[in-house]
Amino acid sequence: MSQYFRSLAAALVAVAASAALAQSTTGNTAPSTSNSRNIPGNADTGKAATTTGNDASKGTKGSIAAADRKFMEKAAAGGMAEVEMGKLAQQKGSSQQVKDFGARMEKDHGKANEELKQLASSKGVELPASTDKEHQSKMDKMQKLSGAAFDKAYMADMLADHKKDVADFRKESKSAKDPEVKAFAGKTLPTLEEHLRMAQDTDKSVRTASK
Repeated sequence: MSQYFRSLAAALVAVAASAALAQSTTGNTAPSTSNSRNIPGNADTGKAATTTGNDASKGTKGSIAAADRKFMEKAAAGGMAEVEMGKLAQQKGSSQQVKDFGARMEKDHGKANEELKQLASSKGVELPASTDKEHQSKMDKMQKLSGAAFDKAYMADMLADHKKDVADFRKESKSAKDPEVKAFAGKTLPTLEEHLRMAQDTDKSVRTASK
């Protein structure tokens, strides 16, 4: 009888050992299988998210149309020239009307220049730090004039310059690709049209006075 129980006990121990071994083997492989599924998936997802984020950030800067960029750069150079010439007119002009016109140019174009700088910064566009050679050459010539001669030369230049400005801003207000650039051109256009009317009146007065 005792022999029977010893045999039975040995058999039970063997069965228990086999079950434990099987459970241990199954438990070790399950996490391994789970990891092999999850790790590559996480890595790929992370890479995709990073790539998408980088692409999105690239798209928000430096993507402005070439024509809009050129308009902004030209407007910046011209605007700076208008401000400097306006200051010069207040110093060298002999007519009070010319001095007043120069003060208006300094004020209005100074304001427009600041708005343009903010717009350019938001679009990733680097504007010129100073006016272009054409405007600088005109300013150098104006520096050498005084009295009635300055008044006539300055107003003739302002008349021609604002005709170009009005044409450029009117075109950009209709054809700009970027909606904010289009809005800036449309907002500034009425002021430039007023400047053109003022330039026409002041130029006429200066020429009449010199006769």
